[in-house]
Amino acid sequence: MLVNCVAYQAGTKLADIPVESISDHLARPGCFVWVALRDATEDELKQAQQEFGLHDLAIEDAMHGHQRPKLEEYGSTLFVVMHLVEFSPTDELRLGEVHVFAGPNFVLSIRNRSTQGFLGVRQRCEREPDLLRLGAGFVLYALMDAVVDRYFPIVDALETELEMIEGQIFERNAGRANIERLYDLKHRVTSLRHAVAPLLDAVGKLHGGRVPAVCSSSEAYFRDVNDHLSRILTSIDTIRDTIGTAIQVNLSMVTIEESEVTKRLAAWAGIFAVATFFVGVWGMNFEHMPELKWAWGYPAALGLIGVTCGVMWYRFRRAGWV
Repeated sequence: MLVNCVAYQAGTKLADIPVESISDHLARPGCFVWVALRDATEDELKQAQQEFGLHDLAIEDAMHGHQRPKLEEYGSTLFVVMHLVEFSPTDELRLGEVHVFAGPNFVLSIRNRSTQGFLGVRQRCEREPDLLRLGAGFVLYALMDAVVDRYFPIVDALETELEMIEGQIFERNAGRANIERLYDLKHRVTSLRHAVAPLLDAVGKLHGGRVPAVCSSSEAYFRDVNDHLSRILTSIDTIRDTIGTAIQVNLSMVTIEESEVTKRLAAWAGIFAVATFFVGVWGMNFEHMPELKWAWGYPAALGLIGVTCGVMWYRFRRAGWV
């Protein structure tokens, strides 16, 4: 669906215009058109292609979606794909996409599978007409900056969850639950990295060296986006390394707990082995066993077994095995 379609002149908003008149405004000198679509249909994309003269391959990517973050040049038009990352009501990471076409005098943004809008970005740009006068390059930067800034709260939330899990690693009988939570966290961190790392490579093409003409006047702004993405990627890699360490520590704690159980079982097995030894000896059917005919033989045997087992229990107790 169409979110808005606005024409600007010298950084100032002219009017909201119908899609059918886009090509007329593009023909006017100094006029700039900014269109925003959400979950666009095939007909809407084809109409936008006709109005802006977009490449078939770029429209095909936008139509099918599920693209990796990237930047492609089609003549004087840039096609940028970015992932939108947000938490669902169940605290799962939900991935959407925004496809941006940036030409000499237009920007077309298409948002898919996401509840995060960009009305605030448009309001910000309209409050700064001197910057909006830079045209499509600055609008592309503003959209990209909004997407990247929304990654920071996600990273903070993942770091907080990791700290909570780390605080529970040394709790007894929590090994399995911690492993499950760590692997789930690792999956979400990996999904976020898949959104950030390719975008960092793409933004690197927009500052320094050969820069597309659309972004030549906004090169310094894209350098700032590149810096933010580098910081986010560093944080993500740190989280991944910490998760790996936490998993190893958790597995070590599980092994230690298992060894503690094994020691307890071995201690009790040793204690019962002594009792079994005495009972086995006195249970043999030999004819000449004087103690069998002693009046106090039975109580004495039980006492000897009890004392011996008690001494062994005391020694194991001091050793920390029981």
